[in-house]
Amino acid sequence: MIINDFSVVKTTAPGMQSSKVTERIYAKAFELLEKHPEGLHWSELLSKIKASDPAFHPKTVNGCVWKLVENFPEKIYKPSKGIFRLLKYK
Repeated sequence: MIINDFSVVKTTAPGMQSSKVTERIYAKAFELLEKHPEGLHWSELLSKIKASDPAFHPKTVNGCVWKLVENFPEKIYKPSKGIFRLLKYK
């Protein structure tokens, strides 16, 4: 999120180069979901993100995955309970 004197603008694409841990976690989630068009189950997504960078705190990863659909409704949806999939593969 970018805040200046006049407006608040939400950035659209989190990047792995970001200094913010949550943005790096979101970027990894998008990368993994891109590799799995069929979607990933909650536990698979969680374990793959945690394994990608041991510096990620497990509770931070959990919170980010929990909020994926809420924070990125234009990019991610849940076709069934516990499954995360990119909207473009709907």
